[in-house]
Amino acid sequence: MDKMNILLLGSGGRESALAWKIAQSPVVNRLFIAPGNGGTGAYGENVAISPLDFDAIEKFVDGNDIEMVVVGNEDPLVEGIYDRLAGRNGLLVVGPSKAGAALEGSKDFAKKFMVDNNIPTARYRSFTAATLAEGEKFLETLNAPYVLKADGLAAGKGVLIIDDLDEAKKQLGEMLGGMFGKSSATVVIEEFLSGIECSVFVLTDGNGGYRILPVAKDYKRIGEGDTGLNTGGMGAVSPVPFADEEFMKKVESRIIIPTVEGLRKAGITYRGFIFLGLINVGGDPMVIEYNVRMGDPETEVVMLRIASDLVPLMAAAAKGDLGELVLEHNPKTAVTVMAVSDGYPGSYLKGKEITGVSNVTESTLFHAGTKVADGKLVTSGGRVIAVSSLGDSIADALERSYRSIGLFDFDGKRYRRDIGRDLMNL
Repeated sequence: MDKMNILLLGSGGRESALAWKIAQSPVVNRLFIAPGNGGTGAYGENVAISPLDFDAIEKFVDGNDIEMVVVGNEDPLVEGIYDRLAGRNGLLVVGPSKAGAALEGSKDFAKKFMVDNNIPTARYRSFTAATLAEGEKFLETLNAPYVLKADGLAAGKGVLIIDDLDEAKKQLGEMLGGMFGKSSATVVIEEFLSGIECSVFVLTDGNGGYRILPVAKDYKRIGEGDTGLNTGGMGAVSPVPFADEEFMKKVESRIIIPTVEGLRKAGITYRGFIFLGLINVGGDPMVIEYNVRMGDPETEVVMLRIASDLVPLMAAAAKGDLGELVLEHNPKTAVTVMAVSDGYPGSYLKGKEITGVSNVTESTLFHAGTKVADGKLVTSGGRVIAVSSLGDSIADALERSYRSIGLFDFDGKRYRRDIGRDLMNL
């Protein structure tokens, strides 16, 4: 395989982990990250271009002999970056078409797709402002808690889980009235599923070929014991003890194959990563949601556990033929713990100097909300650095990450001290 120039779009911890993995490949000539962050410059060249500035991306691709674009985050995919770029001068794009990105861009589309393809998911109905009264009646048929989801992208904030029926009706009215802007013009109401969640990632070539990546579990709540507000993710673990061979056979036969085949039969171009947000209900997997890219902070543990060169696999998927390429898993355990800014996920201060990162040797630091200003590394987001480690067990990997998180500092550094603890006795 000839050496490639690659452009990676995004700026978070997920893109840091992808850049780290891509940079290890012997088939990479130059790696550019747009816009990148304060840590991604260690793996390639940061470029000051927004992932949503399609004109600037197109110009950069043409001017720098880019042969593959890897799309890290969902927004450009939902806006149609694949359709804009794929195939021009033989360019490979890792990610779905705009039609495929609707699996994440529209909760209503995703639920209909699951029902049409007999993929197990929670009972649901969708409502608009014109059918608010019907929505209130549907809520009355469900048991608490009540799950309300904005149909469109809402920066991870568009899902409400409410215990009280009257409050659920009130919130439904507010969502349909513009709580999340256009994203909640349609609201999906689902029955609540009780169980333990995990994230399964698939790389597919759009023609029936797929590879299953290491399974992970993330931790969304800000507080220990899964309490407090939802965040973009406070940590992750891979592998997941309950996602054993028997469970994964069910995932593959009931969810992965029907998803890949359902997209193909519908004539939807999908060449990239599929994120399956699953819940284990009494030993049976059900789909909570689809994402059309890798998850964050799960990518920070998944990349540590991929033993194969990822670049040829992504290129083959983007060409539409994974062929016989093998994706090998590292048998070790990976854990990531997110260091966040005080106040996150609410308001927080930026620009705090980060010191001591060079002290960390037994973990990999995937930068998320960092930048270099006046020659200093400073905070630029709520989630700052994902401290990621490999070990022989969850406890071993955790110990490494917690030792490492104590070796660097910034004013207001916070982190959860219980990541992965719930899995240790499974």
